[in-house]
Amino acid sequence: MTGPRQNPSHMVARDARDARVEQMVGRLLRLGVLLAALVVAIGGALLLVQYGHNPASFHDFTVAGSGLRSVGAILTGVSHGDSRAIAQLGLVLLILTPVARVALTLGAFILQRDRLYILTTSIVLALLLYGLIWGRA
Repeated sequence: MTGPRQNPSHMVARDARDARVEQMVGRLLRLGVLLAALVVAIGGALLLVQYGHNPASFHDFTVAGSGLRSVGAILTGVSHGDSRAIAQLGLVLLILTPVARVALTLGAFILQRDRLYILTTSIVLALLLYGLIWGRA
């Protein structure tokens, strides 16, 4: 007489789906970090070309006024070839990478119809977006 099956077919299918989601999340995180690093490196190289010849003065520290405080301003600067905006875009991409991860996992939970994780992930995504869009330090 055999005991209960350890891995019913629906459990194996769920494990395979979970593994695919984990692989997709891993690829997304790697791609996001690599893309962000590439954009920052390009922006940094352009910054050195544009401003590398200026001597640095460390006697007085003044905050340079920057209009690069919103995504719209950054994209406008990128479209004009502003090296500071390009470097800033890389940082925005780095920040958006984990947000994209949360959105991807939300989609996976919706496909799996897992209500508890849909609710939890929706709250996390809403809080992240709120902090990014409306949150001011």
